[in-house]
Amino acid sequence: MARRKKIYEGKAKILYEGPEPGTIVQYFKDDATAFNAEKKDVIEGKGVLNNRLSEYFMSGLNQIGVPTHFIKRLNMREQLVRQVEIVPLEVIVRNYAAGTMSKRLGIEEGTQLPRPIVEYCYKDDSLGDPLVTEEHIAAFGWASQQDMDDILSLALRVNDFLSGVMMAVGIKLVDFKIEVGRVYDGDFMRLIIADEISPDSCRLWDIETGQKLDKDVFRRDLGSLTDAYTEVAKRLGVMPKTSTPITKPTLIN
Repeated sequence: MARRKKIYEGKAKILYEGPEPGTIVQYFKDDATAFNAEKKDVIEGKGVLNNRLSEYFMSGLNQIGVPTHFIKRLNMREQLVRQVEIVPLEVIVRNYAAGTMSKRLGIEEGTQLPRPIVEYCYKDDSLGDPLVTEEHIAAFGWASQQDMDDILSLALRVNDFLSGVMMAVGIKLVDFKIEVGRVYDGDFMRLIIADEISPDSCRLWDIETGQKLDKDVFRRDLGSLTDAYTEVAKRLGVMPKTSTPITKPTLIN
């Protein structure tokens, strides 16, 4: 295979130049990190599961008219995506109090919020991705007011879609994080969902038992991360219900 040019390597993915101009190959690693990479491990099969699950969610969003960067899955660990200019924000949608919101506001984890709350963090690992307001975003020129209106609309549409998909398989969508990118068609710019949507970027709890099926399993040492992600994949039909937890990539080729 021809050597590809690596563009960027993050905590969970590597980006390579795509085969066509304006495309990127996104490779999902098995690395798991938490607490701004203070806790690290390699979880065999995690990248394969996240590749398939992100494909499932991004394809579903494309089908209902929510634009994403996803083009197609290439193999067990890679997908072809559109190249975008990332807006330097993490967009967090919360349906229930958990994690940092519970700590900041003293709200018990699992408390249902009066309505979905959208928060923004400035994307900078060295600063710990600090929470910012729309005032900060406007003042520092990270996004225009029209961008923010569009980002809010996209985030809430993603929330509606993911909440319904998860509810149907007995999973509560507690919160999730997305990134948004700009794409240009001539002089016309539009915003689309980028990065990934997977249990790495969502909080997912079993509706009946409250069992955590997301990266909190790793953060809080609650058991096997691949078991949790495999359970999500099985319920969504991404993996056969009879399959065992993934230890080798060939299980979900």
